[in-house]
Amino acid sequence: MVIDKLKKSAIKSFKSLYKMLPLIIGVLLLVSLIPVLIPKSFYIRFFQKNPILDSVIGSITGSISAGSPITSYILGGEFLKDGVSLIAVTAFIVAWVTVGIIQLPAESLILGKKFAIIRNATSFLFAIIVALITVFLLNVI
Repeated sequence: MVIDKLKKSAIKSFKSLYKMLPLIIGVLLLVSLIPVLIPKSFYIRFFQKNPILDSVIGSITGSISAGSPITSYILGGEFLKDGVSLIAVTAFIVAWVTVGIIQLPAESLILGKKFAIIRNATSFLFAIIVALITVFLLNVI
Protein backbone atom coordinates (compact mmCIF):
# COMPACT_ATOMS: atom_id res chain seq x y z
CA MET A 1 0.00 0.00 0.00
CA VAL A 2 2.78 2.42 0.96
CA ILE A 3 4.79 1.40 -2.10
CA ASP A 4 1.79 2.13 -4.34
CA LYS A 5 1.42 5.62 -2.84
CA LEU A 6 5.13 6.23 -3.23
CA LYS A 7 5.04 5.07 -6.84
CA LYS A 8 2.02 7.26 -7.57
CA SER A 9 3.72 10.30 -5.97
CA ALA A 10 6.94 9.71 -7.90
CA ILE A 11 5.06 9.47 -11.20
CA LYS A 12 3.14 12.67 -10.41
CA SER A 13 6.39 14.46 -9.51
CA PHE A 14 8.11 13.39 -12.72
CA LYS A 15 5.11 14.54 -14.78
CA SER A 16 5.21 17.95 -13.09
CA LEU A 17 8.94 18.24 -13.67
CA TYR A 18 8.49 17.24 -17.32
CA LYS A 19 5.87 19.98 -17.79
CA MET A 20 8.15 22.60 -16.19
CA LEU A 21 11.32 21.52 -18.01
CA PRO A 22 10.96 23.92 -20.99
CA LEU A 23 10.43 26.85 -18.62
CA ILE A 24 13.39 25.86 -16.46
CA ILE A 25 15.66 25.49 -19.50
CA GLY A 26 14.51 28.88 -20.81
CA VAL A 27 15.26 30.57 -17.50
CA LEU A 28 18.70 28.97 -17.30
CA LEU A 29 19.52 30.09 -20.83
CA LEU A 30 18.34 33.64 -20.13
CA VAL A 31 20.29 33.83 -16.88
CA SER A 32 23.46 32.64 -18.61
CA LEU A 33 23.14 35.36 -21.26
CA ILE A 34 22.91 38.32 -18.87
CA PRO A 35 26.57 38.39 -17.73
CA VAL A 36 27.65 38.14 -21.37
CA LEU A 37 25.34 40.89 -22.61
CA ILE A 38 26.13 43.37 -19.83
CA PRO A 39 29.87 44.06 -19.50
CA LYS A 40 31.47 44.78 -16.11
CA SER A 41 32.32 48.34 -17.17
CA PHE A 42 28.60 49.03 -17.48
CA TYR A 43 28.10 48.49 -13.73
CA ILE A 44 31.10 50.56 -12.66
CA ARG A 45 29.63 53.78 -14.12
CA PHE A 46 26.59 53.67 -11.82
CA PHE A 47 28.20 53.66 -8.38
CA GLN A 48 28.48 57.07 -6.70
CA LYS A 49 30.49 56.39 -3.48
CA ASN A 50 27.34 57.09 -1.42
CA PRO A 51 26.72 54.17 0.99
CA ILE A 52 22.91 54.18 0.77
CA LEU A 53 22.74 54.87 -2.96
CA ASP A 54 25.51 52.37 -3.74
CA SER A 55 23.78 49.63 -1.75
CA VAL A 56 20.50 50.27 -3.57
CA ILE A 57 22.21 50.38 -6.97
CA GLY A 58 24.21 47.25 -6.11
CA SER A 59 21.01 45.45 -5.12
CA ILE A 60 19.21 46.53 -8.28
CA THR A 61 22.01 45.42 -10.58
CA GLY A 62 22.47 42.17 -8.68
CA SER A 63 18.74 41.47 -8.86
CA ILE A 64 18.63 41.96 -12.60
CA SER A 65 21.80 39.98 -13.33
CA ALA A 66 21.15 36.97 -11.14
CA GLY A 67 23.59 34.12 -11.35
CA SER A 68 25.70 31.59 -9.51
CA PRO A 69 27.55 32.53 -6.31
CA ILE A 70 30.94 31.61 -7.77
CA THR A 71 30.48 34.06 -10.62
CA SER A 72 29.36 36.82 -8.25
CA TYR A 73 32.54 36.48 -6.17
CA ILE A 74 34.69 36.82 -9.27
CA LEU A 75 32.71 39.85 -10.46
CA GLY A 76 32.81 41.34 -6.95
CA GLY A 77 36.60 41.03 -6.86
CA GLU A 78 36.89 42.68 -10.24
CA PHE A 79 34.55 45.50 -9.16
CA LEU A 80 36.65 46.11 -6.04
CA LYS A 81 39.81 46.24 -8.19
CA ASP A 82 38.10 48.83 -10.42
CA GLY A 83 37.23 51.08 -7.48
CA VAL A 84 33.61 50.14 -6.77
CA SER A 85 32.84 50.49 -3.06
CA LEU A 86 32.66 47.46 -0.78
CA ILE A 87 29.09 48.29 0.19
CA ALA A 88 27.99 48.23 -3.45
CA VAL A 89 29.81 44.96 -4.09
CA THR A 90 28.31 43.35 -0.99
CA ALA A 91 24.78 44.41 -1.95
CA PHE A 92 25.41 43.24 -5.50
CA ILE A 93 26.60 39.78 -4.41
CA VAL A 94 23.77 39.23 -1.92
CA ALA A 95 21.12 40.34 -4.43
CA TRP A 96 22.80 38.39 -7.26
CA VAL A 97 22.41 35.18 -5.30
CA THR A 98 19.09 35.76 -3.49
CA VAL A 99 16.92 37.91 -5.76
CA GLY A 100 15.87 36.60 -9.15
CA ILE A 101 13.96 39.02 -11.35
CA ILE A 102 14.72 36.86 -14.37
CA GLN A 103 13.49 33.72 -12.63
CA LEU A 104 10.34 35.43 -11.30
CA PRO A 105 7.97 33.99 -13.95
CA ALA A 106 9.15 30.44 -13.31
CA GLU A 107 9.14 30.92 -9.55
CA SER A 108 5.62 32.39 -9.71
CA LEU A 109 4.42 29.42 -11.71
CA ILE A 110 5.96 26.88 -9.37
CA LEU A 111 5.53 28.51 -5.95
CA GLY A 112 2.77 31.04 -6.54
CA LYS A 113 2.85 34.67 -7.60
CA LYS A 114 2.32 36.19 -4.15
CA PHE A 115 5.03 34.07 -2.54
CA ALA A 116 7.52 34.79 -5.35
CA ILE A 117 6.97 38.55 -5.18
CA ILE A 118 7.18 38.69 -1.38
CA ARG A 119 10.31 36.51 -1.34
CA ASN A 120 12.06 38.63 -3.97
CA ALA A 121 11.06 41.94 -2.34
CA THR A 122 12.24 40.72 1.06
CA SER A 123 15.50 39.43 -0.39
CA PHE A 124 16.05 42.76 -2.14
CA LEU A 125 15.57 44.74 1.08
CA PHE A 126 17.76 42.36 3.06
CA ALA A 127 20.52 42.67 0.45
CA ILE A 128 20.67 46.40 1.23
CA ILE A 129 20.50 45.85 4.99
CA VAL A 130 23.16 43.11 4.93
CA ALA A 131 25.49 45.30 2.86
CA LEU A 132 25.11 48.26 5.23
CA ILE A 133 25.61 46.15 8.37
CA THR A 134 28.53 44.19 6.91
CA VAL A 135 30.51 47.27 5.88
CA PHE A 136 29.66 49.06 9.14
CA LEU A 137 30.91 46.11 11.20
CA LEU A 138 34.06 45.81 9.09
CA ASN A 139 34.79 49.48 9.70
CA VAL A 140 34.24 49.06 13.46
CA ILE A 141 36.58 46.09 13.63
